[in-house]
Order: sequence, then C-alpha cells, then structure tokens
Amino acid sequence: MNTPQPAHPLDLPAVNRLAPALRALEDNHRNDLQALRAALVDLLRRTLQEGRDEADAALMQDQNGLACARRLSRLTDAVVRAAYSYAVKHFHPVANPSMGEHLAVVAVGGYGRGTMAPHSDVDVLFVLPYKATAWSESVVETVLYILWDLKLKIGHATRSVNESLHEARGDMTIRTALLEARFLVGERRLFNELLTRYQTEVVAGTEAEFVTAKLAERDARITRSGTSRYVVEPNVKEGKGGQRDLNTLLWLAQYVYRVRTPDAMIRVGLFDSAEAAMFRRCTEFLWRVRCHLHFVAGRAEERLSFDYQPAVCERIGYAGRDGMSSVERFMRRYFLVAKDVGGLTAIVCAALEERHDKPVPMLNRFVRGLVRPYRQRLGAPGFKLDNNRINIADGDVFINDPVNLIRLFRLADKNALAIHPDAMRLARRSLRLIDRPLRESPEANSLFIDILTSRNAPETVLRLMNECGVLGRFIPDFGRIVALMQFNMYHHFTVDEHLIRTVGVLAQIDSGELAQAHPLAHSIVTTLQHRRALYVAAFLHDIAKGRPEDHSIAGARVARHLGPRLGLDPAETETVAWLIENHLVMSNIAQSRDLADPETIRGFAATVQTLERLKLLLILTVCDTKAVGPGVWNGWKGELLRTLYFETEPRLMTGGHSAVSGSQRVAHAQAELRKAMPEWDDVTFDTYKVRHYPAYWLKADMARKVKHAAFIRAAESDGETVATAIATDKFRGVTELTVFAPDHPRLLAILTGACASSGANIADAQIFTTTDGLAIDDLFLTRAFEEDDDEIRRGEKIAATIENALKGKLKIADLVDRKRPKTARRTFNVPTELVIDNSLSHQYTVLEISGLDRPGLLYDLTTTLGKLNLNIASAHIATFGEKAVDAFYVTDLTGAKITQPMRQAAIRSAIAGVFSGPAPRTVKTVATGA
Repeated sequence: MNTPQPAHPLDLPAVNRLAPALRALEDNHRNDLQALRAALVDLLRRTLQEGRDEADAALMQDQNGLACARRLSRLTDAVVRAAYSYAVKHFHPVANPSMGEHLAVVAVGGYGRGTMAPHSDVDVLFVLPYKATAWSESVVETVLYILWDLKLKIGHATRSVNESLHEARGDMTIRTALLEARFLVGERRLFNELLTRYQTEVVAGTEAEFVTAKLAERDARITRSGTSRYVVEPNVKEGKGGQRDLNTLLWLAQYVYRVRTPDAMIRVGLFDSAEAAMFRRCTEFLWRVRCHLHFVAGRAEERLSFDYQPAVCERIGYAGRDGMSSVERFMRRYFLVAKDVGGLTAIVCAALEERHDKPVPMLNRFVRGLVRPYRQRLGAPGFKLDNNRINIADGDVFINDPVNLIRLFRLADKNALAIHPDAMRLARRSLRLIDRPLRESPEANSLFIDILTSRNAPETVLRLMNECGVLGRFIPDFGRIVALMQFNMYHHFTVDEHLIRTVGVLAQIDSGELAQAHPLAHSIVTTLQHRRALYVAAFLHDIAKGRPEDHSIAGARVARHLGPRLGLDPAETETVAWLIENHLVMSNIAQSRDLADPETIRGFAATVQTLERLKLLLILTVCDTKAVGPGVWNGWKGELLRTLYFETEPRLMTGGHSAVSGSQRVAHAQAELRKAMPEWDDVTFDTYKVRHYPAYWLKADMARKVKHAAFIRAAESDGETVATAIATDKFRGVTELTVFAPDHPRLLAILTGACASSGANIADAQIFTTTDGLAIDDLFLTRAFEEDDDEIRRGEKIAATIENALKGKLKIADLVDRKRPKTARRTFNVPTELVIDNSLSHQYTVLEISGLDRPGLLYDLTTTLGKLNLNIASAHIATFGEKAVDAFYVTDLTGAKITQPMRQAAIRSAIAGVFSGPAPRTVKTVATGA
C-alpha cells in the first residue's frame, strides 16, 4: 500500500481522517476479504458524503468556487487511490510483478484539471505497459466496482501507451482529454512515458489542426445551447461565456504555447496582467455558481434555471438594491462575467491567428456584398486593412481623437468589414476616453445615428460595441441595463441583448427580408416620415428597465433628454418619447380586448391620434415582440395586430364619424351573407338570420359567417345537438375549433377544461349565442405541430373530449385534476390583479384578471364565472411567461352590465379564491364606470 499523502491546504477533514481509518480496516478485517471489501465501501461512502458536506460548508464560508472545486477533486483523488491501493494490496497482490503486471491510474478530462463540481463525472484512464493481462483486468474491474458501489459516475478506458496515442491521433476528444492527464496512483513511469510520447508524437506539428477542431467544436456547442451568452437561463458549463469557453482557451494555450496557467499566458504574451486577473476572476465565479448549483439541485445540474436562481443567489449572499431584486443583481453579475469570457476568447483567437492562417473574416455573412477586395481603402486616418478587417494603424489612434472609438464601428458597418481583435482589445482599454465631451460631440453622435439606422448590419455592430463596453459608456443609460435580466419566464434575454435584437428585427423589416412573415409592416415601413425616430425608439424602448418607476414613463424621460444629443429635432424627439411611453399599448389591446367592439377601437384611436403614430407603433410592437425570444411571436399575434391596425386606420383618416347606424350595418351584413349563400332559398335564410343577435352580425367577419351558416345547417340536417369542426391556419399559427351546442353558463368552462386536459393552449375565444338557446363558439388554439395532419388529429381528440363531456359521458373536472401538477410552482411571485371596467364597452363589463399561470387556470376562471351566473361573450387570453392575463367580456343573465357593488365584491372574492393556495395572494381591484 502506498505511503499516505501529506496533508494539503485544500484537503478536507474527511480526507485527512481517511488514512488512519484505512489502516484500522486492515487491522480489523485482515483475514476476511469479503468483510474488508464491504467495510472499505462503507468507509469510502461516508468519506465522500462527509467530504462533500465539508466542501459545502467551506464554500458557504469563503465563497471561493475554485477552492471548492479543488477540494472536491482532492476528495475524489483520495477515494480512487484508496480503491486502487486496496485492490493491489489485498484483493490481487503480486509479490514479484512481471512486465505486464504494472498499471497507472490517470485522471483525464475535467477531473484531470484537478477541479470538480459536487456531482461531476469521474474520468479515469487505466494505462497498461503493452496489453491487458489477467491481473490488470482483475484490478481494473475491482476498482471500478468499488467506485460504482459508491454511486460515482465513472467515465473510464483501459489502454496501453501505444493504444492511447493511436486513439488520440484519430479522436480529438481523446486527444483533448489526454492534454489534461494527471497522475493519480500506480506506476508513475507509465504515466511519464505516456506524457512524453503524447507531446512528441501527437501534439508536435498538429497545432493548427487542433485549433481548427476546437473552435469548430465550440461553434457547434454554442449553436446547440443557444448562440447568445445572454439567455436568461444559461448553461453554466456548456453555454456561451460559460466554463467550457474558459476550458477551450486553456486547451488552446496548452496545446499551442505549452502553458497551463494565466500567469504563464502573460509570459508568452497571450494576456497582460489585467486580462490574466480577469481570467482568474471569471474562473472562480463560474466555479462558485456551478458548485452552489450542484449542491442546491443535489445532482449534476448545469442549467441555471429560474427554479434554482433564487437559491443559488441566496447562498452566494446577494441582496436587492436600486430597484433590482437580489436575483436580478446576481444574474447581472453572471452575464457580465460571461461578457468578460467573450472578450478573453477574442484575445486568444487573435493571438492564434497570428500563428495560423484563418479564413477571411466577415462582419456578418448575411449582409450582401460583405467580402471586399483587399485593396479597398477606408478613407479614415488611423485605421488600416488587416487580413480584410479593420485594424488600428497606430496605438494612439483613440488618444489622438476619441471620436475614433465610434468611427471604428461606423467604418465596420459602412464597409461591411469585420473588426480586428487587436482593435477591439485597444478599444476596451480606452474606455476611459469616453467622457462628457465625447458624448456631446455632434460628430460622434452623428456617427452613432448612422450606425443605428444603417441598412447594413446595425444589430451586429451594436453588439460589437456592447461587447467591448463602448456602447454602455457612450450611452450611460444603456450602460445601466447591460447584462440586466428580468426574473420572469417571458423575457429570454438580458435587457441590452433584447434592445439590440429589436433593432435587428427592425432592420430586417426595413430591408425587406421579412416581407412574407410581416406583410403589413413591410408595406408601411417605406411610407414612414419618422424612420430615424423609429430606430431610436427601438433602441431605447426598455432603457429604463430595472428602475423603481414604470419603465415606459421613465424611458420616455430618458428619450427627451437623449434625443437632442443624438441630433434629433423636437418633433422626432417627442415621437420617440411617445413611442417608448406607449410601446406596450398596442400589444396589450390586441391580445386582451374585443377588437370587434367599437369602444375598443375608439379608445385606441384616441391614444394614437395620427396615422403616422399608428404605423410606427405597429412596427415597433412587431419588433419588440419578436425580439423577446424564440416562440414568443406567432401568426395569431400578427393577425390580432393587423386587425387592430385595419380597424383603427379608417377612424383616424375620417375622424371616427359614421353616418351608418347600427341597424343599417346589421342589414348590410345580412345582405352580404345572403349573397354569399346562393344555394339557400329565401325562407331558409330568413329563418336563419333571425336566430342571431345584432352583436353577431356586427362582430363576426364574412368568412366566419359563411362558415358558421354551413356548419350549423349541416349539424342540424344530421340531427346533431352537439357538433364540432376543426380547421388549421399555418400563417396565423393557430387551429380553430368550432363548437355548436345548447347554451348554458358553464359551456365555456367545459371547452376550456377539455383543452386544459389535452395540454392545448387557447389563444382567443369568440362566443355567440342564438335567439333559440344555442351557442356557436370559436376557440383558437396555439398550434402544436408543424404538419396539418398531426394538428388536425390533435384537434379531433380535443373535439371528441368536448362532445363526450357535453353529452355527459365524462367529467371534465376529473380530467383537469389529473393534469394538475402535484406541487404548485412557487418560483415566481406574481400578484393577482382584477380590473372590473364598465367603460371599455357599451354592452359588456370587462373583467381583466392577471396572476400566476398554471395548468387548468383558464378552466378554473371560466368555471368560477359560470357559478357567478355571468354570461361570457368573449374571452381574450394572453400569457407572458409565468404571468397569465385573461380578459372576459361579461354580462349578467339579463344581458346587463355588472354595476352593483355587491356583485362586484362577489366577483372579487371568487377570483381571489381561484388564485388562493398555500400562500393566498392579495387581490387588487379597480372598478371603472357605472
């Protein structure tokens, strides 16, 4: 048995107790190998658990993530060495080992670096002299079974030195793992031979190959995990700006420069002292987060999801401050670190480029005509072309003229050229030059506006400015929201990334790239009088996030201050301020109001006032929504916005006056339908038209009226009292489910319950009752499948559930209850709010209910409203991450608005009950109108 290792400053008490405990095992079970093995596994299991607990306690005390990772690695080392030592001494002893009876146990991969998270894999290589023998196979098997009994996740391989080198030549993963090989126990001579031959036979002369492979591997990994480092639920290990990026930098430095530490990187010229210190800070912080995350999750969890962010934040010790919650402050720190990792990556890549030929770089491969001739002239003193990229001509270019810090990026955009990493590096080091005189420089601001409103690649260039810190220094209000996240499930990116993406979407619409996806925005963007104001509004619309006050109002104030500095005239500045203050209005109205109600359009038109503002707000709303994150925008939202636009446009153009009475409009709608149904005789049509109330004729569009008429006639011809129909709409991204059935107060609850039990999300609902006691309801379900056949099959299953429920063959409540989660999600605190508004519609009371979303919530709400004897005329459903915002247009059973205080109080109480649970929420009520 090997001599016990001396104590190390990073050893845990459990490690130091292990050696004497192992000696005691030998004394107690010397003649009983089976009992010895059982006692060994029990001792090692206790050691691991005690050691992890001690590492957790030390982490909570010193908050040093790197020290924690090293302690955990040394804990694992002690366990592996003990398993091997007992295997060769007690279970498979050899008095005079032959040439084949030698073995080295080597830590490889992440374990080889000597750092581990609490639940990391343990990657080991068993190195043989030349081939496996019965002895080596037995030892390896014994060691592995001991480690498996300890529930460790072992990655292992058994190879000779020659086999290891052969595999490394053909497999880049194995080559990388050996790069970090670390001797653990056994025959050190074998390890030394492996290491020496690896450097001479594998590494030497293959540096360019390795660099190319590792950078390609990084690109593929980032594509899988998300191309942005500002995703609000980041993967600490694999995500962009995470640990794997730092690992890649170390691999490249080791392979190409033969250095393993930040200090050694300074010696070979990769980093300066500040950058090396940054590398160490980033490494420690990411290890701190990852270790805390593993301890919180109790497993190898690498995604810093919303469920874990509060606990990790609390363990690290962040507190709320300056309008930001503790979680938001913690996550901002995380994203700033990820940003620094990106800067370090650029530095190393630039140095590697000096050694190896690389492909011609491009600013953005999607911009037409990107690659320019090498002889192109920039026409700007202080800059030059370097491998078809913009680089600095001398080290004083920014000192001599600080405006060059903005001009650098304008040149990149204007010429569609990438920026050399050396120029970016110097820009980062020159941020102190961005002071008040530069911010107030008309030339600098003019250059910035040219970048922002460019038709080339404003998103790419703004992101480069943000990555190196220039954007936040030049626009200090933007600097306040750099790396700022919002702790909710709706926003997928940090605020700064969202704003930059919003500008990017606007540029795509402006250039015509999104003409098919957004036909209305495309058609009106070229008619704008205030194009420049729209770009500034897109860039600033969330600039005041993270402040205690309403960000729309505060943002408008920022715009009024910043507009003149950027060179906007008073009219443009006021337009920007108005757009920012109202940037959520159109989306909210489109998703939560009845767009067929004249009062909705009248109120919205009064807010917008001019056709130009309507155009600007429509385009800004589209860009804002699309930039929130994948899956947030869909065709249904686009249809709602187009409907609101087209309903409002004539009111703004004519002043909102109409000489046509309601009865005349009803008669006109009936005449239109009669013309569209030539196969019907007059008696049949006259009988049909009196079955619908005036509201139906005014609200339903012609296509829907035709569809309803044919559907109702077919159902009644077949003698059906309950009928359903399914239709898909790929462009709008919805599936329409139409139901014809006897009317009763709980009808909508049954429909929503059937959808909830099937996992279907309702985007909207139109509800019409007939004069003979029937109902024709349209539900618009968010599409779940790409192919129509799959979507129709899903819709038919939901329709069958509805028909069976309406015919009394099953209980919807039971189906919904089976779908409810066992425990409620309490990660987010969403206050419940109820607005009872009688001013939004002439005919209906509008109930706007918002609160924490959950499976079956819409069913619970509609069931509750039914029990309150309220008729629901239409329902408008919007979900913003974890927050549900549902609006219901209701009357009492006599068709009157809900105006009595006692009835309103009953509604408040019932809605509070829907959201109550282990932690009842306060219900806020605003009652408007009589």
